[in-house]
Amino acid sequence: MFSPEGPSLRELAVQALSSVEHGYDLLAPKFDHTPFRTPESVLDACASALARTGPFDAGLDLACGTGAGVDVLARVCRRSVTGIDFSAGMLDVARRTVRPPEPAVSWVRGDVRALPFAPGAFDLVVSYGAFGHFLPRELPGLFAQVHSVLRPGGSFAFPVLAPPRPTSPAYWMLLGFDLVMRVRNAVWRPPFVMYYRSFRLADVRRELRRAGFTVHLHTLPEFGHRDDNSPRARMIVAVREGSRPLPA
Repeated sequence: MFSPEGPSLRELAVQALSSVEHGYDLLAPKFDHTPFRTPESVLDACASALARTGPFDAGLDLACGTGAGVDVLARVCRRSVTGIDFSAGMLDVARRTVRPPEPAVSWVRGDVRALPFAPGAFDLVVSYGAFGHFLPRELPGLFAQVHSVLRPGGSFAFPVLAPPRPTSPAYWMLLGFDLVMRVRNAVWRPPFVMYYRSFRLADVRRELRRAGFTVHLHTLPEFGHRDDNSPRARMIVAVREGSRPLPA
């Protein structure tokens, strides 16, 4: 799961016993060599789907980490791209490694629960792999923040993967990880919020609608279908009310 350039077991343990912010500061130099980074296959599929629904002018990558999503935005935005994250270490790596020829890219250190942008500053917001850091009760506030910085008709887009079945090793691995993190947070401070199984599609769609979005699901055909013909991966495109529906 980890390349030779990735973190050691000791480094991961130190990170896991830190706060979320400090943990990612520590992990940042080796983050792109871990399985925690969103795979290029997912990023490419989302870029293709967004290209079919764009074009866009100004884009924001929410909890951008080392900037993988900023690269996606640079492919579909014409005017400007912004990445925001609360980890100074992750932003330092992003500044050094993500340098698209265009459009202009800016990096902001900040808390996505209180976005420091003017209302309607963007017409596209994306996020990749960050939602496990938010408890379910935090989603309404997070989605309200995104809604506030989108222009009418703007889109909030992110991928969702079909949950593994109980018969698969991945199901038990993710369940075990979440249980370990809950025990860790019950006995150790500061907490490190990262739960893989708490971001459920039905709950997410409901909270997006409550925040004022019209929710569309786009199949990512690159990943095929499961045995029951349901897609293995989809992209949610939540559109701020006042726009025409996007093509399926």
